[in-house]
Amino acid sequence: MPASLPNDCAPCAHVSTSSGGVFDPDGLRRRLEALEAETARPDLWNDREQAEKILREKAVLDREIAVFDALESGLGDTEVLLELAAEADDEETRAEAASKLDVASGELDDAELRALLGGEHDVANAILSINSGAGGTDACDWAEMLMRMFARWADGRGYEVEVLDSQAGEEAGIRSVTFTVAGPYAYGYAKAEEGVHRLVRISPFDSQARRHTAFASVTVVPEIDDTIEVEIDEKDLRVDTYRAGGAGGQHVNKTDSAVRLTHIPTGIVVQCQNERSQHKNRSSAMKVLRARLFERARREREEAMAAARGEQRTIDFGSQIRSYTLHPQQRVKDHRTGVETGNVDAVLEGALDPFIRATLLQKASGIGETS
Repeated sequence: MPASLPNDCAPCAHVSTSSGGVFDPDGLRRRLEALEAETARPDLWNDREQAEKILREKAVLDREIAVFDALESGLGDTEVLLELAAEADDEETRAEAASKLDVASGELDDAELRALLGGEHDVANAILSINSGAGGTDACDWAEMLMRMFARWADGRGYEVEVLDSQAGEEAGIRSVTFTVAGPYAYGYAKAEEGVHRLVRISPFDSQARRHTAFASVTVVPEIDDTIEVEIDEKDLRVDTYRAGGAGGQHVNKTDSAVRLTHIPTGIVVQCQNERSQHKNRSSAMKVLRARLFERARREREEAMAAARGEQRTIDFGSQIRSYTLHPQQRVKDHRTGVETGNVDAVLEGALDPFIRATLLQKASGIGETS
């Protein structure tokens, strides 16, 4: 329901193009003009890597400026509607203005959130892996609940989700799943969800209806494009093929199309069985392996720099970041930021932005920064 507006509400002010705020639109437009001049150069594609970098940045700026223009237009429309409502004392027009203001407010929230994303790969797609931990069947069920939660969150943002590999639990749920989330800034947002997620509830798998605690870990890496070199020696790979699992009947693959890659020097294992073609599964698995090796190297560099500076940093990977309590009370609490809510159902349906926002703000301010 749109927010109510008082009869004497003052007309909304236009977003200023010179005041900065969420971002500096004038500065963005100047940068876009410079990039457009670069793309017009006849020798642009002499350096393919640089050309693609320019085009990626231009696409991001195009999106940001479009958001700003839409905000300014929406607030202008709201101002006109409020003036008309005041003149005619028309509740229907006032309600329409409130609805437009709600839309503009949501877009502004998104713009503010994106302003916190300045990492080199924040704009990239994300590769997420969920693994069940302690808790037996409950942990497998919890891993599947988390997969659904992230899929609903992604869907709400207009992102596309593609499952690359999923391993079913023995009784219920999943032991592990790897999937991509494709869309602008998918990695920048999703990286805030990396860590261990804890569930406390009355177990549906316990005949005595006792309370159980289950854990599942979430890892997030950026999808690395072909312009970034990650050297993988074929001699360092062990390649295993196997028959993909499925729901049974015609959905079970009759050939060994699933692929498992083991990077022997690091012990990193990735697998993919989503495609019916072994070649496509190997290609997808290599994409995930490249991303994980790239992220591993990045973490090692940051840890080495921190050690050289004498910094004492805690490692957040694998630590418990959030608890979801369904019994005896209903509550979701993020242990990093202190953000909590009693609306557990909404969170499990994908309402993750308040937690993501708080985590990004915390990292931007340097409070509790871990890596």
